[in-house]
Amino acid sequence: MEFALDSISPDERRELERNVFMGTLEQLKAWARSNSLWPLTFGLACCAIEMMGTGASHYDLDRFGVMFRTSPRQSDVMIVAGTVTKKMAPLLRRLYDQMPEPKWVIAMGSCATAGGPYVKSYAVVNGVDLVVPVDVYIPGCPPNPAALIYGINKLQEKIRYEAKTGRRVTIR
Repeated sequence: MEFALDSISPDERRELERNVFMGTLEQLKAWARSNSLWPLTFGLACCAIEMMGTGASHYDLDRFGVMFRTSPRQSDVMIVAGTVTKKMAPLLRRLYDQMPEPKWVIAMGSCATAGGPYVKSYAVVNGVDLVVPVDVYIPGCPPNPAALIYGINKLQEKIRYEAKTGRRVTIR
């Protein structure tokens, strides 16, 4: 017995459209990936304290499907929180290269996004985007946990949007 959409009434068609999810396999994978982010914590300065507070029980990132990992091979998101020095930059790049595809980077705080108050220092990288490609920038010195949660939500939207359109975007 075959099911033909032409033989159903308009009311049944509306009910079917309302209750059946239609999409591509890529959209389904993007939905699953966006709701199961495993960030590699790369805390370098005071922003790391706010990142740890976001993962603690008061803000509870677990409810968004975010589970912190300590190994780059188990991570798909890198949260760079704090000042990146020129001595630390090669290690940051090595950890990024060890992460499996697809992978994303969140720059947290003014030091990670643009060098912060140390922008004129000879030892500081003026933005982590000079070392690795950044997907979401979270400004602040240090940004509060709500800002990090907002940035993670924006990353989730970005993952789903890129799967739908096929275009890569950066969120500032």
